[in-house]
Amino acid sequence: MALIRWEPFREIDSLQREMNRLFDTLTPTADGRTNGVAFIPAAEMQETPEAIHLKLEVPGLEAKDLDVQVTAEAVAISGERRSETKTDENGMVRSEFRYGKFQRVIPLPGRVQNNQVQAEYKDGILQLRLPKAEEEKNRVVKVNLG
Repeated sequence: MALIRWEPFREIDSLQREMNRLFDTLTPTADGRTNGVAFIPAAEMQETPEAIHLKLEVPGLEAKDLDVQVTAEAVAISGERRSETKTDENGMVRSEFRYGKFQRVIPLPGRVQNNQVQAEYKDGILQLRLPKAEEEKNRVVKVNLG
């Protein structure tokens, strides 16, 4: 039978990593409390030579609940989620409410023409087409190798 040396500080370090991982997933709610997980919409960005395409997943919202603001360097999306589910089974009523504001600012990899943004909202997916500014399309950067 082999003896294994116990190192308590290694156990504490492992516990600290696990706690850090847990708290990295928690973000403050709209009113500043941290006892819940705030809604942060998932985003996907794709860049083409002509435009930047941005997709955001905002299920359960209507277009009127979203506020999208575009500057030359960033996109800010905010809104308020309000949902209620109510079931009535065998005389028992169960009701659940979920409310909360969210905001996400996404920096863009290049300048865009913010007055020509095209948006589409369908089935909980917000799609933005952000045409690049002319100086970004034609920009060539010389790299000095010496």
